[in-house]
Amino acid sequence: QVHLVESGGGLVQAGGSLRLSCAASGSIFSINNMGWYRQAPGKQRELVADTTSSGSTNYSDAVKGRFTISRDNAAKRLYLQMNSLKPEDTAVYYCKARVTTGVLRSGYYWGQGTQVTVSS
Repeated sequence: QVHLVESGGGLVQAGGSLRLSCAASGSIFSINNMGWYRQAPGKQRELVADTTSSGSTNYSDAVKGRFTISRDNAAKRLYLQMNSLKPEDTAVYYCKARVTTGVLRSGYYWGQGTQVTVSS
């Protein structure tokens, strides 16, 4: 069993910053791609940013230049530094990871989400 737990969400004024964390635990052999997704009320879940195990990163156009994704492979943690936040960044933010749990066994796992609310 694999668990992903997000933390760091909250209420912030426009222009402010937050740092999200995602901690992975359980029967983990290795963690491959990891990413942050978000879902605003009435909208589909969308990719915010993701990163490979070697550190390559990818960002959505909506957050490029404002958000930074990083990971600590040894600690099995994923981070999202969010700067210059806008009201349209308000959403539940989810961590997703592709985890290898054994020989020829891997799968995608999601966290439970953390709420980010940006006031204008």
